Amino acid sequence: MNFDPTPYWRSTVGFDHLFDLLANSALPQSQENYPPYNIVRIDEDNYRISLAVAGFTPEEISITAEQNQLTVEGQKRVQPNGQYLYQGISARAFRRQFNLADYVKVKAASFEHGLLEIDLVREVPEAMKPRRIEIATRTGDKVLENTGSNSGDGRVEQLKRA
Repeated sequence: MNFDPTPYWRSTVGFDHLFDLLANSALPQSQENYPPYNIVRIDEDNYRISLAVAGFTPEEISITAEQNQLTVEGQKRVQPNGQYLYQGISARAFRRQFNLADYVKVKAASFEHGLLEIDLVREVPEAMKPRRIEIATRTGDKVLENTGSNSGDGRVEQLKRA
């Protein structure tokens, strides 16, 4: 039995270490689902999802963000007059879900030239961010503490007598 996790890693945002692990393994590529999309990492905390939704208007698309999941749905409301001789531009309804990492929030959405762009930002609370813990040292009857800033400048000052 073959298990293909490709659909899972393609639709997650903010799990960059997971992307690296899966991208480096020899996983077979599955067919793209409708609508095609890109996920771009703008910088360390900003991402953009672009969906190709040609033939849809912004009023026919809904975006819902709840907890760690982003859902984009499209439903054509108006059918054109006439009979298609050939229909190459898909107008079928769709529902695309993206799993978001903790603290990834939707910042904005825009629609231009048939592309729906959704901007995401990772906002980690200060209490959850890694912080540098200074190490106190004792020498004889003095207590010395490294009071360097987060940049690690290494200044040592005498704080108090033991």
